[in-house]
Amino acid sequence: MAGVGYNAPRLNLGGSSTGGVRIVVAGDSKTGKSSLIVTAAAETFPTTVPPVLPPTRLPDDVFPDRVPVTIIDTSSSTENRAKLVEELRRANAVVLTYACGRPETLDRLSTFWLPELRRLEVRLPVIVAGCMLDKRNDAYPVSLEQVMSPIMQQFREIETCIECSALKTIQVPDVFYYAQKAVLHPTAPLFDQEAQTLKPRCVRALKRIFIICDHDRDGALNDEELNHFQVKCFNSPLQPSEIVDVKRAVQEKLAEGVSEYGLTLTGFLFLHALFIEKGRLETTWTVLRKFGYNNEIRLGDDQLPPPIKKYPDQSVELTNEAVDFLRQIFFTYDIDGDGSLRAPDVEDLFSTAPENPWDEAPYRDAGMDALGGLTIDGFLSVWALMALLDPFRCVEYLVYIGYAGDASSAIRITRRRRLDRKKQHSDRNVYQCFVFGPKEAGKSALLNSFAGRPFPVEYFPTVTDNNYAVRIVDQPGGIRKTLILREIPEDYMQRLLASRDALAACDVAVFMYDSSREPSWKRATALLLDVASHGEDTGYEVPCLIVAAKDDLDPYLTEIQNSTRVSQDLGIEAPIPISTSLGDLSNIFRRIVNAAEHPHLSIPETEAGKSRKHYQRLINRSLIFVSVGTAVAIVGLAAYRVYAARRNSSS
Repeated sequence: MAGVGYNAPRLNLGGSSTGGVRIVVAGDSKTGKSSLIVTAAAETFPTTVPPVLPPTRLPDDVFPDRVPVTIIDTSSSTENRAKLVEELRRANAVVLTYACGRPETLDRLSTFWLPELRRLEVRLPVIVAGCMLDKRNDAYPVSLEQVMSPIMQQFREIETCIECSALKTIQVPDVFYYAQKAVLHPTAPLFDQEAQTLKPRCVRALKRIFIICDHDRDGALNDEELNHFQVKCFNSPLQPSEIVDVKRAVQEKLAEGVSEYGLTLTGFLFLHALFIEKGRLETTWTVLRKFGYNNEIRLGDDQLPPPIKKYPDQSVELTNEAVDFLRQIFFTYDIDGDGSLRAPDVEDLFSTAPENPWDEAPYRDAGMDALGGLTIDGFLSVWALMALLDPFRCVEYLVYIGYAGDASSAIRITRRRRLDRKKQHSDRNVYQCFVFGPKEAGKSALLNSFAGRPFPVEYFPTVTDNNYAVRIVDQPGGIRKTLILREIPEDYMQRLLASRDALAACDVAVFMYDSSREPSWKRATALLLDVASHGEDTGYEVPCLIVAAKDDLDPYLTEIQNSTRVSQDLGIEAPIPISTSLGDLSNIFRRIVNAAEHPHLSIPETEAGKSRKHYQRLINRSLIFVSVGTAVAIVGLAAYRVYAARRNSSS
């Protein structure tokens, strides 16, 4: 497989307004920077050069990729430091120069220039260029590999080291060819130089490409599939003899690289490792880019839906097409047919994605059952959580695992929650419930119970606002809704309510308290009033339920009386008693879903809110009186004018 006649696609490279490659040349004074640039552009050594050259553009056809290259000269003087820093931060690659006849300038690379780039957080490929090779004393031969090897071990950002002579025109174009190549075809994302292996993200991308090209799904690329791949990537078919040669070369080095059906995934990966080891990175990059990957080995924006625009009180859900696809995926990876995906199954599922997105919170434990597996409902629930919290990433990973339809068809934006309240019904499939309450009220235990995990013996305070549990809740009539519980630690309340849109994504709020402790009840009441007031002030009012947890313990004396009075004053349902330790949950999850489905009910009214509504009614009534009075006055005036006109005509 070779890229015959390949022209690299025009890339959108940071720091370049033209879409080309911007190379900054830096180094100590009098190390040949300007002469190097002029010779590369004019192909002749200059007799005189200014202290600092203006930006220099190389001809587009000077290198095979035909990508524009702009070279920026710099000054190393202290007074021009700000300009140097600005140019470095706009660059795509850096050429650091030293003078071959002055060893102290080579030392300065590791003592000043390379550490300085790191200090400035300029994370770019670096080409080290030894200039004025013609001035080196032949009596003291130097092995470039021997000198540079320890420096390259310390500074992995160095892509290539090369020595040149502008005067003798030795390897001058090569300096900028390697710099351009380091930008267009960087080594670091693909290959681990120390281990001499493909990097995991590169392997995952190539595996996905292999599966896409394996049309008959037999685990190998036959001759026809190999040819189709070659034409797609390099616009040139392989001759039958070339296909035979490729498979023979792989099989000689790796027996399992070729099967009776064709080139296996192992062989496909081996070939790309071989290309990279031989310096042919452009071959692998061509393949990756033809399948939509960028320099981070993620799918580019053109492969994904446009940014999702929605109001804060709208959410994103998976469509029926996406859910059907995910059902098929689940049963494909449930190889043992036990109705559950274990950790290795999930890893295998995401083996064609840049990484496993469920390795981190909040997805890691959100849908797991008591045995640490994912049932089909748990699997779909975690995807629903991902669509709600990070819809763009959710669609991206659907594409990675094989969703073949239009990426935009995988998600839908729901109706605004404030419109749901007006219509007195919500048609969402996914509801998010914020669980508030003081410390040790039982919030985490409720989430564990919801997820089917055992009741914890010891108490561990929640120290993150990223604790979720998600599950499908069966409603009467065969209706199924996905419910997401998000625990809001007491310490996080102030930060949460500092945002105007804090409650916009909330369908229903639950306030828990320890029914055996009066301070817990008082604090839960205060939190409820804070949330209710915030909703009234911002227009993001939410249905609220009060939950009296730890019902297996003796209540404090006035618990029932106080809690009933407060709920009546606020106009919401009386507290719901539960005991997570005994598994007595009073259908709490169905009741949460019911409250979310009828969002106009169970909305608490504070005294301030009642006063505001009363005042608004008075204003509206006054406006009606003013309107009626104005209408009567206008009618009276019109009648008087008619009467006056008749009187004048009769006289």
